[in-house]
Amino acid sequence: MTAPTIRFGLSALTAIAVAVALAGCVANSQRADAAALSVESTADDCVLSSTSAPSGTVAFDVTNSTDIATEFYLLADDGLRIVGEVENIAPGAPRTLTLALQPGEYFTVCKPGMIGDGVGRAAFTVTDSGSTVEPTGDEAQRLDAAAANYVAYVKDQVAQLVPATRAFLDAYRAGDDDTARSLYATSRAYYERIEPVAESFGDLDPSIDFREADVAEGDEWTGWHRIEKDLWPPADSGYVALTADERSYFSDLLTTDTQALFDAVYATDYSVTIDAISNGAIGLLDEVASGKITGEEEIWSHTDLWDFQGNLEGARVAYEGVRDIVEPGDPELVGTLDAEFAELEAQLATFGSLESGFTYYDDLTTDQVKGLADGVNALAEPLSRLTAALVD
Repeated sequence: MTAPTIRFGLSALTAIAVAVALAGCVANSQRADAAALSVESTADDCVLSSTSAPSGTVAFDVTNSTDIATEFYLLADDGLRIVGEVENIAPGAPRTLTLALQPGEYFTVCKPGMIGDGVGRAAFTVTDSGSTVEPTGDEAQRLDAAAANYVAYVKDQVAQLVPATRAFLDAYRAGDDDTARSLYATSRAYYERIEPVAESFGDLDPSIDFREADVAEGDEWTGWHRIEKDLWPPADSGYVALTADERSYFSDLLTTDTQALFDAVYATDYSVTIDAISNGAIGLLDEVASGKITGEEEIWSHTDLWDFQGNLEGARVAYEGVRDIVEPGDPELVGTLDAEFAELEAQLATFGSLESGFTYYDDLTTDQVKGLADGVNALAEPLSRLTAALVD
């Protein structure tokens, strides 16, 4: 399979590298009172001068020892939310990421080539310096910072989706169905976390992720679920397996559509509005309620709980990005959402994880499905009020 053509551009938003939920609004330039750490991005590692720093202003001075552009990320304790990032670091051209950090646990990672999972992911601890770390700037700046960090998160997920999809399709093209089946659900998690973004680009989501039942008569069915059916053919239905040429054809289409999604979110003018972030969180939980809980999303593979986890993680990231903006005006709503997210996450964790695998959906009992549905409903109601609380 020909690898996707990856194109990069400088995002106008990356100058605001601050997560409102976890850090104060600090411009991406080093302050005199910052704790300074050096970061070296190599081909296979991300080496920091220290794995900890006191809370307050911290400056990461990043050098690139490779021969291609690289990125540096500081991630939250879940390994998903982006606290700060600096991209397009050219070889021999150091860049500095300056953040105001609260005490807590984080992760650092470098990404040579600006695609994939990155290298040298390591724990990073911010100790309590005793100084109060407060967000600075007016509300408009905080909203801009939240939007900028959500864009960075979306780009990171799509950058990981591209090689994950490539590995899955390489196995599928080669007829290595066991490997393809093992990669199917985990590869899709990157997409499931940011599905509303794909939906915002018109025809991309239907091409990538439509179920057979969603396709209008006369339209061609393509994407992940077309391949899913071929990997888990329904028994006793007369299903005819795809030929090698047909496998290549549908793989090419999914490669092209995934590349188009990558290009769209990496365009220099790509941005999101603050209400799109909160509505995205609501939309992701709606995805769980409309497809995953019913078992209709992964009707042949029965990997619905993997999708459920991806949707839930994406909704949590979107919510956390605006949480501290909403809290002063509606602390009761924030308290409820914190509790309901934690409850549903704990409930889902009883069935497995993305790393270890989940229970297949057709192995769940009726009571287990009802319990998950009740948990989704308990979170959906307060989450539906998030946008109103944010923009009022």
